[in-house]
Amino acid sequence: MSGPLVGIKVLDLSRVLAGPYCTMTLGDLGADVIKVESPGGSDDTRHWGPPFQNNVSAYYLCANRNKRAITVNLKSEKGRQIIKDLAKQSDVLIHNFKYGTMEKWGLDYDSLKSINPGLIYCGITGFGKTGPYKHLPGYDFVIQAMSGLMSITGTEESGPMKVGVAISDVLTGMNAVIGILAALNERNQSGLGQSIDLALFDSQVSALVNAASNYLVSGKVPKRLGNEHPNIVPYQTFKTKDREMAIAVGNDGQFKRMCSAMGLDSLPSDERFLTNEKRLENRKVLTSILSDAFQQENASHWQSLLNQAGVPCGPINDMKAVFDEEQIQARNMLVEVDHPEAGKVSLVGSPIHYSRTPVSVRKHPPMVGEHTEEVLKELGLKEYEINSLKAEKVI
Repeated sequence: MSGPLVGIKVLDLSRVLAGPYCTMTLGDLGADVIKVESPGGSDDTRHWGPPFQNNVSAYYLCANRNKRAITVNLKSEKGRQIIKDLAKQSDVLIHNFKYGTMEKWGLDYDSLKSINPGLIYCGITGFGKTGPYKHLPGYDFVIQAMSGLMSITGTEESGPMKVGVAISDVLTGMNAVIGILAALNERNQSGLGQSIDLALFDSQVSALVNAASNYLVSGKVPKRLGNEHPNIVPYQTFKTKDREMAIAVGNDGQFKRMCSAMGLDSLPSDERFLTNEKRLENRKVLTSILSDAFQQENASHWQSLLNQAGVPCGPINDMKAVFDEEQIQARNMLVEVDHPEAGKVSLVGSPIHYSRTPVSVRKHPPMVGEHTEEVLKELGLKEYEINSLKAEKVI
């Protein structure tokens, strides 16, 4: 087995996307991840669809590979004891229950650190453990709305729009990975674990980056610009003769090379377009000139010319076009895994490419409770004890 996290044990009590995305990433990196659900399955994404592949949800498949799955009734004392026994042997525990739930069950950080002082305990909630919103539930869509992201997404005509994927969940999952890896590194020095308090709301607000900074510096509330950029021109989509494409001119040199490639040699010396600041002031005029020019040829023509000139550009791909891209194949960003119920499943590969300890897809996204007996036997339970727990509906 390869991967930089081989030997790290992760107890995953999360569901839906933010937590599972985090633990899938840890699993991709080699960690042994145990996914915990209630008997019968409690990860809502197992039922989100269509599409399904042989009754297995595509949504569930996207964030759950490289895990083992067990079922445990956390509302029972015996079930909670199983979690405590697993936590005692784990390096990391992650959950996304609402504020107060883990405390009610006696599975909060203070309770578990007494039996495992080295435990890294990551709790993901909508709004964190402090502040007036700490008791509120948080779904990605609501977070996109409240964080200001929707206010700057779309056009003035369209009104506020959400991003095409649950980006607040994905960002929070990535922040969870960062927080966990840093805490594991610190534990190498101190020998102690710690708790990590992660909120979807915080993660999304932190990701507003330049949009937030523009407001904090100027005091001006940003408007929706559609595919245009608030700070750079030209940095947007343009219609060509056959389709739209994206143009991203980030500096004056690129602007000059773009104009030269397009036969618009007079533009860079035009007083209105000499600098990016000038181009921002005269956005409408410049955009009109470029729009007329781009519509004279097909997108492939412009892409070839601009690529040769070193100007960032690209087609607007749909999903089929994305996974038909040669670059996707070359980077192993499309992988396949055999699933006992769904059959051969196609998954998006990991974007992390190590030179010595490569990421690998070792396990299919597990079925409900697929590894319950295996994991409990590793805890030392006998067959008759496992059967008794089944009869009592603890597992």
